[in-house]
Amino acid sequence: MRKTLKEIAELVEGEVIGDKSIVVTGANGIKEAGPGDITFLSNPKYHSLLNLTSASAVITSREIFDTSKPVIRTDNPSLAFVKVISLIKSDAIGYVKGVHANAILGKNVKLGKDVSLGAYAIAGDNARIGDSSIIYPGVFIGNDVSIGTNTIIYANVSIRDKSIIGNNVIIHSGTVIGSDGFGFITIEGKHHKIPQVGVVEIGDNVEIGANVTIDRARFGKTSIGAGTKIDNLVQIAHNVTIGKNCLIVAQAGISGSTTIGDNVILAGQVGLVGHITIGDNVIVTAQSGVSKSIPANLILSGSPARPNMEHQKVLACTYNLPKLFDLVKELKKRIEGLESKNSL
Repeated sequence: MRKTLKEIAELVEGEVIGDKSIVVTGANGIKEAGPGDITFLSNPKYHSLLNLTSASAVITSREIFDTSKPVIRTDNPSLAFVKVISLIKSDAIGYVKGVHANAILGKNVKLGKDVSLGAYAIAGDNARIGDSSIIYPGVFIGNDVSIGTNTIIYANVSIRDKSIIGNNVIIHSGTVIGSDGFGFITIEGKHHKIPQVGVVEIGDNVEIGANVTIDRARFGKTSIGAGTKIDNLVQIAHNVTIGKNCLIVAQAGISGSTTIGDNVILAGQVGLVGHITIGDNVIVTAQSGVSKSIPANLILSGSPARPNMEHQKVLACTYNLPKLFDLVKELKKRIEGLESKNSL
């Protein structure tokens, strides 16, 4: 990237205070930035670093005035910096455009305009890949898979037959979409596999982290709503439905046939049993275990999960148990002493 401060300000819809002609060639954190870099300041506790940073310029909120450093004042410094980073990332493509000679295409594969298909990527029969999508090396795309436009699938992702991937989706390395759901019938101590014949459907603008597993449905579909973001190492079982704009954090596990509403946050290592419903706007804090359905707009903690304030009270009582134990011992001694005197 090589942009003047004026050009960057136009990109982020900001106002330059200082020399507009300064040339920016990179971006970094406020402590790590050096000459030629642009950085950002959104957290007031780092305000003292504004004039100490070695960055050539800083993106700030519109409240910032007292600085000798050239700044771009914006409504949202964090979002503005994201746009700058995206500009740098687009300069460093990191993939080969077009279809690599060692890519393997099945019968009747349909590729849109400007599709990139890396070395040893496989697209099965009747697969469809939309315009400007990027498929990195080693990706497996099964038969009858549909992938939308502007989607990025990083190396070594497996997308099994008939899965549906929307537009502007990002899937990171090692993820498996459309693997069989965990379904067995146990008869006389032997486990008999239940065929999983459904599909997985991923909505638009979804991002899926590394080493995520999303199982195909037994019947029908497992679905992830538009705008949902899934962290690394998440397990989503068969027939799960996740709404729009949810955040699913690392190591969360969602059991089969669970329905999750819109704007739900599941923090790290949250576990959900199957066949329950989670309402819109619910937040479940880290390491909580959810064993029953939850209405909308609640914050839950603990295992089993309960309303957060109730959980905090339980924790407070737990922390006081040693004192309560000592108090009970003391009271027991006093009672025994009184009983001894009364028996004389």
